[in-house]
Amino acid sequence: MAGSRGRAPGGGRGGAPLCRALLTACLLLLSPHAIAVDPHERLTDPALESRARAISAELRCLVCQNESIDESHAGLARDIRVLVRERLTAGDSDSKTIQTIVDRYGDFVLLRPPVKPATWLLWFGPAALLAMGLAGTVLWLRRRSVEPDASKALTQDEQQRLERLLQDGGP
Repeated sequence: MAGSRGRAPGGGRGGAPLCRALLTACLLLLSPHAIAVDPHERLTDPALESRARAISAELRCLVCQNESIDESHAGLARDIRVLVRERLTAGDSDSKTIQTIVDRYGDFVLLRPPVKPATWLLWFGPAALLAMGLAGTVLWLRRRSVEPDASKALTQDEQQRLERLLQDGGP
């Protein structure tokens, strides 16, 4: 018994498979990019797969809305990833592949939508609100009176009391 410390009842090291399983689980949890794209989705050509991953990183998951389709596990994101790979395999250029996705799902599918009249509010709205806030603050500060208000002047009794306090050196 003394020589069996740290060993499983069968004589092998019982902790090693558990450690490997925990390590694998931690790696999968810490790297969601590694598990978003299913292995059967990947293209055999490394150059095409690299292009597909670059395009997928620019497209928004329409379900999650804060992730690219490359990161998302949603079914729709998977469908778009497959479509991107189909278009690239068919010989489409990167821009034509992206345009096919935009034609199907609209500009919202782009993580960086184009600057055009329909998206001006999205692009310039926050800056316009900030500029209006700053302009309002400057106007408010300029309109504030620097001189003391006449209605806040000391009464004669208050003035005499103040002079007495100053002469006596305190209350």
